[in-house]
Amino acid sequence: MHHHIIEAAVGAVAALALPAVVIGLSGETGNAILPEAHQTIAIEETLFDYPLPGEFLAGGVPVAAPVEKTAIPEFHIMQRQVSLADYGRCVADGACDQAEAARSNADMPVTGVSFRDAQAYASWYSRARDENWRLPTAAELAAAAAERFAGEAFPIAADDAANPSVRWLRRYREEAAAKRPPDPKPKPRGHYGSNTRGLEDFGGNVWEWTSTCYARTTIGADGLVENVTDNCGVHVLEGRHRAYMSTFVRDGKSGGCAVGTPPENLGFRLVRGRTSALAATIDWFRTAYRLKDPIT
Repeated sequence: MHHHIIEAAVGAVAALALPAVVIGLSGETGNAILPEAHQTIAIEETLFDYPLPGEFLAGGVPVAAPVEKTAIPEFHIMQRQVSLADYGRCVADGACDQAEAARSNADMPVTGVSFRDAQAYASWYSRARDENWRLPTAAELAAAAAERFAGEAFPIAADDAANPSVRWLRRYREEAAAKRPPDPKPKPRGHYGSNTRGLEDFGGNVWEWTSTCYARTTIGADGLVENVTDNCGVHVLEGRHRAYMSTFVRDGKSGGCAVGTPPENLGFRLVRGRTSALAATIDWFRTAYRLKDPIT
């Protein structure tokens, strides 16, 4: 299987990777406020069928996202979402902008944060603790979410290629049928409990930023990928369903690329371990794999 070749190559790159303190973690910071250590859980190596994020076109018409056999090496991820208090320490140290979230004395997840805000926190936390922390890829978050992973809640089906409005109407009706009441107020951390892997609160009312860029993929008549165009001005969020938001958006209701109910709150958690350069290399290998193999 091709994924075994990919992961072997990734492992070789990992062996040559420089320590995180050398790569991307230098720079001055006051570190006047030492952040508390986040508890993490180990997500064992996972091989699963993963519905790829992004937009897929065949003959100029949107088609369902292909499902790819994906291998994710073991990694460590924060058990809980970054809290309002955690993020506040970064703000107090001058490294993060204030979140658009109501003040609370409870142990609440930080919300009202953009992709850029999450990146700023990851950089600050990495420097402050002399470690390497980053946002998870969408595939890593899916692996950690396990049975709570939803992906595209209302995937595109072949309705009427000549009339896209039919598809949009169908998806609207599907979501209306779910009759999920709005639940905009963030809940204290732990409110939604843990999944089978020990990950807390995933799939609650906080959608989580990932490092994965939105991509538009063109598929030829032979089932091969003809072209992939990444748009890193938009990133993937995972939660009750998948969403796509511009990197500066802090309020999911203010706009995005998701169809259906917009995310009620935007937050994040981080992954510890691999360097950002290595994560980018893995993404490159996976993109190359998609470009060479038929979509099934």
